[in-house]
Amino acid sequence: MKFKSTFSVFLLTLALGFTACNTEEIASSADENAIIETATPTSGGLTAKIGNCAQVPGWASQNGGTTGGGSAAETTVTTYAQLKSAIESSSVKVIKVSGTITVTTRLSFQDQTGKTIYGANGAKLVSTNQTKDASGIINIKRCKNIIIRNLIFEGPGAYDTDGWDNAILDECTNVWVDHCEFRDGVDGNFDIKNKSDYISVTYSKFHYLKPPKAGGSGGSDDHRYSNLIGSSDGATADRGKLRITFARCWWAPGCKERMPRVRFGKVHLINNFFNSTVSNKCIAAGFEADIKVESNVFEGVKTPIDLMTGYTAVTAVGNVFTNTTGNTAGSKTAFTPPYSIVTLAASAVKADITGGAGAGATLGGNVCGSF
Repeated sequence: MKFKSTFSVFLLTLALGFTACNTEEIASSADENAIIETATPTSGGLTAKIGNCAQVPGWASQNGGTTGGGSAAETTVTTYAQLKSAIESSSVKVIKVSGTITVTTRLSFQDQTGKTIYGANGAKLVSTNQTKDASGIINIKRCKNIIIRNLIFEGPGAYDTDGWDNAILDECTNVWVDHCEFRDGVDGNFDIKNKSDYISVTYSKFHYLKPPKAGGSGGSDDHRYSNLIGSSDGATADRGKLRITFARCWWAPGCKERMPRVRFGKVHLINNFFNSTVSNKCIAAGFEADIKVESNVFEGVKTPIDLMTGYTAVTAVGNVFTNTTGNTAGSKTAFTPPYSIVTLAASAVKADITGGAGAGATLGGNVCGSF
């Protein structure tokens, strides 16, 4: 449905949104600076020109905010050639992906500002390549003000060849990834690195459906390692960057480690669900990591919080641990996020994330109502 941008319609939309908005239970916290906010209005099926028709949540709301391609005309793509052309064109600001597209050569999305890529219902980008050089679906590099929503990224399965992830953010600023599904990446599902900053990942699902392939040159026989934040301890240009929010995401069955593994960044993990029974560890606080772990649910996993060598601080507050083993505690006091975000009580997290419009590509397109 096309968005009518007149002021009167906008006011009516907000009014209807407030009326129809679902009441959410807001979690309490002893920290006076904790994330406490009333529910954001939803707007039915209206097109989400700037995120959720109100404000993009989390770190991507900072530094001037994230609007993507805004109300620019859409370009619909149904083939790899069309998608490649639209991604590489700086004049195409909103891309609608329809159907299943097989990515024959990894897509390169570089040096652009103000763009939205979203999927129609069921849209999927698929790679079947497990080689070191030709694996991966999309590499997003030196881009600013980007929105990616409602897309499935499907790889061929984990195989440790030092290959590519399904998706990578490299030196990108102000990016909102919402209601996406990342599964079966070769090296990982979705990594964020190299001075990327002001990133929000919301209502997204990470998992592995295919068995890992052993014998890769990287040395691991089970590389179902989902999300890496920061590429190495030596990447010191990441200091002061990698400010990332993960909200209402689902690290689902099949994930082994890196949910996520963090270096350097100020990372806020709030209202997420972890239930991969094959896990070795979930959240990993690596070198100079500063992490706030708030009101998440961990179910049947090992080592919900791994305190690695050289981390800065991990605050764990309001989390629920059911049938878990290993460390659940934080250490020292992590940063205080500068934004407000709608917060569910931990008791409501699992149902919200695993429900019909929960984590993953569960929307009808680029529509309102994420938060």
